[in-house]
Amino acid sequence: MSRGSATATRRFITPKIVSFVTISAPGQLFARPDVVTRLRTFGFLLKDISRRYVHRFEERARALGLTLPQCRVLVQLSKREGISQAELAELADLEPMTLVRVLDRMEADGWLERRSDPADRRTRCLYLTAAGRPLVADVWNLVDRTRSESVAGLSPEQTDQFIGYMETIHANLTAVTSIPAPAKDEVPRRTRIPAAVRKVRGGSTT
Repeated sequence: MSRGSATATRRFITPKIVSFVTISAPGQLFARPDVVTRLRTFGFLLKDISRRYVHRFEERARALGLTLPQCRVLVQLSKREGISQAELAELADLEPMTLVRVLDRMEADGWLERRSDPADRRTRCLYLTAAGRPLVADVWNLVDRTRSESVAGLSPEQTDQFIGYMETIHANLTAVTSIPAPAKDEVPRRTRIPAAVRKVRGGSTT
């Protein structure tokens, strides 16, 4: 290949870099198509992992007679007993009306109790009962078993590194600012392509 070629492909000494990029012009780096495809599946992969992980956790929880919302309530109350229902709804990521039904059921089962706040009688504070506290350990056991199943094949060091990467991604997305929605008159209008032109572009002979 000539020295002045505009599409000269050069090899790097580092194998990892060789597998990711080539030079398609002086000073320009391009990812290999297969790497680009994997990068584009990033969001889909995260969502699918989350879906499968939650589904597996819920399967294990059902065997103990627990639901995912109940597990969230147990864990959050074990950390912050005495909080209000409004605070718990936010921490457990549950809609207020959904949380009320969950709490009613858990209170009926004797797992928690509502007490009036001495500073504000209109506010009800939540506490775990003696029957509810042992369930927290059961939930953490479910968490440990589901996580261990998920990271099978990874060493403890790799698992710790992976969690570190996820924490960085979480911090990045938490730090971004919201993108304001454009005004209606600012949204660009797409030009409608006539049907005859679409047929020609698509190679249709009908």
